[in-house]
Amino acid sequence: MNAANQPWRATVITLFPEMFPGPLGHSLAGRALAEGIWRLDAVNFRDHATDRHRSVDDEPFGGGPGMVMRPDVVAAAIKGAAESGGVGPLIYFTPRGRPLDQALVRELAAGPGATLLCGRFEGIDQRVLEASAAREVSLGDFVLSGGEIAALALMDATVRLLPGVIGQADSLAEESFERGLLEYPHYTRPQTWEGRAVPEILLSGHHEKIRDWRRGQSEEVTRQRRPDLWARYRRRGED
Repeated sequence: MNAANQPWRATVITLFPEMFPGPLGHSLAGRALAEGIWRLDAVNFRDHATDRHRSVDDEPFGGGPGMVMRPDVVAAAIKGAAESGGVGPLIYFTPRGRPLDQALVRELAAGPGATLLCGRFEGIDQRVLEASAAREVSLGDFVLSGGEIAALALMDATVRLLPGVIGQADSLAEESFERGLLEYPHYTRPQTWEGRAVPEILLSGHHEKIRDWRRGQSEEVTRQRRPDLWARYRRRGED
């Protein structure tokens, strides 16, 4: 629940409401949904179309391939989402948006919810994005068929941060990106597997040395695999 004792609320505007909750109906997110820690509503673009064919798209001005989602239909769907109780920022998923990262996820988890705009075809008419002050967000440097998978990813990342969703909340502080580093490697039984042994330091029982080892491992894997994160981490340490 948020500060107003209301469930965190996700409102998805989509051509495919049947895709939700999808995988979010299972595991931790599914249990939290059933317990009322968060709420999910889906709004269908086609319910706000005005012709008998329930059309939501048209040919792009200036020519070119594909179709573009109409601003009047999209605006009506956004209004409908707000009238049905949608809260939080309006987020539109597009490759040209800011990258979805843990900082944005934490920001959303701290608020009342989010309204998630899932485009299709060649995208949404720019005018309605400007008029609605939509925040453009990208899942990564690749192209999906629509925004639904990105919406599922954002909701999964956000819901798991809500109070009461994860049993051992302290574990969240150790995850990748929480301190600007990738997470250290994990080990469990058996102690030796196919000739590979667990690092001796993890068997020592010396908690301070284990913390130091894990921090060193996080730094090394970040330096090797994500030089962009490593450079940012180093700059923060110099400030």
